[in-house]
Amino acid sequence: MDSCSQNLQGPCPSSPDTDTPRAASSAVQRALRLIQSDHFDSKVDAAKEIRRLTKTSRRCRRQLAQAVQPLVSMLLVLDSPECHESALLALLNLAVQDEKNKKSIVESGGLRTDNWLSSVREFKLTGVCNSILLTLSASTTNKPIISASGAIPLLVEILRDGSSQAKFDAVMALCNLSTHTDSLSIVLETNPIPSLVCLLKTCKKSSKMAEKCCALIESLVGFDEGRTALTSEEGGVLAVVEVLENGSLQSREHAVGALLTMCQSDRGKYREPILREGVIPGLLQLTVQGTPKSQIKAQALLQLSRDTPRSELQPDALQNIVCNIISHIDGDDQSSKAKKMLAEMVQVSMEQSLRHLQQRAMVCTPSDLPISSCTSEVSLK
Repeated sequence: MDSCSQNLQGPCPSSPDTDTPRAASSAVQRALRLIQSDHFDSKVDAAKEIRRLTKTSRRCRRQLAQAVQPLVSMLLVLDSPECHESALLALLNLAVQDEKNKKSIVESGGLRTDNWLSSVREFKLTGVCNSILLTLSASTTNKPIISASGAIPLLVEILRDGSSQAKFDAVMALCNLSTHTDSLSIVLETNPIPSLVCLLKTCKKSSKMAEKCCALIESLVGFDEGRTALTSEEGGVLAVVEVLENGSLQSREHAVGALLTMCQSDRGKYREPILREGVIPGLLQLTVQGTPKSQIKAQALLQLSRDTPRSELQPDALQNIVCNIISHIDGDDQSSKAKKMLAEMVQVSMEQSLRHLQQRAMVCTPSDLPISSCTSEVSLK
């Protein structure tokens, strides 16, 4: 037996037996024969070999497409954590960057609840399941099937109780699924907002985690249940405002989009909760430094934030106001100076808001302070 066959659980260095096309093809044919075997141990060994062969090779993923159905069948074997784990890991590698295999896994019944979601909990294989769902959810045709399979509650459960990496994968998978309209109603039923807010509070505001959390929140607040959940959650709106101020460009776009959606749905209900968290400085900054979409959304939200809404601000209205002020001082490079002055105004305003928040925090009694269930910062690999 070659060195690769002796280490089927993970990657192994290339060897004279497997580093040529002919040898690789031979290994593929051997794995396909074994996976069709009636012997349990042979099937498990074949699944491990398929996992190894498909770890980095797109060609092997195509050549081993016939193994999908036998691997899915292995998920029906009762009381065998090793069998389930070996099959799931092999299916995961087969699905990576291979749309045909992703579709085949789903069509073969790989997402039937009675096949594997129940065993995932029983055998504590949520990490593997999570990775597969993330991979499969990237396929448009799979999204409604995944949503109907009962997988969404599992993903939200992982948001609450999973490891840092598992939580990130779950958020990514839910974001993929959220582009399918029917999936959003299922996600809302599982009440993910508290977990998303908890993640936003503890992760770096400039991280990919914050971006995906805000993207999902932006989709969910398009529904009344989502808006109610966010405003009811202690520090929910504030968590989004903090991303708006300190997140990446894409995160800030999602954050301002979420707040704008809320305010547009019911200005009288959501304007005050949003203003209470000191959103104005961040909005002013976005009108200068945000993406084109962020700038438009920030200007729209600033308009809705006025005590008495007036005519809509033009795209460069704030910049033009400052530009008019300095035009009487110096006519050269007015636009550049206007932007600089506006940025300085924003900075001063943000510092004033920070002092206000600090003063407000100082007068809170210990019983007023929320206790977060998430105490450690999410670390992404």
